[in-house]
Amino acid sequence: MTSASKKSIRVVAALISDGAGRFLVQQRLPDKSRANLWEFPGGKVEQGETDEAALARECHEELAVDLAVGRRLWSTSHEYTDLIVNLELFGATIKQGDPKPLGAQALKFCTPMEMKALPFCEADVPLLEKLVNGSVPTS
Repeated sequence: MTSASKKSIRVVAALISDGAGRFLVQQRLPDKSRANLWEFPGGKVEQGETDEAALARECHEELAVDLAVGRRLWSTSHEYTDLIVNLELFGATIKQGDPKPLGAQALKFCTPMEMKALPFCEADVPLLEKLVNGSVPTS
């Protein structure tokens, strides 16, 4: 499949801190693409939706929380064998609710170093490096 024929999607993700240097990550479901890999909470931006609205909606649907979405912290484009992902990461805080894994196998708060030991989606790997070396603002 050539790059020109691949589907391209816009994805938003939340960097949610526990206030102690750890961030919320989730493990993808076993029956989804990139099964069992870890990622930051979020999801696909639907047509006509702003990035911020999509992130709030996805986290409400998949984590049962209400988010305050902050500023964009980082972005990348990654080409998988089946699609191209344009990923936007936003700082976010939980306004209401305790995260539940409604759209994931598992949730946990991890430090950037702990994240490096987990199998992450390829699109997120450059972000992990930047979090470890402090080159992405975390608030």
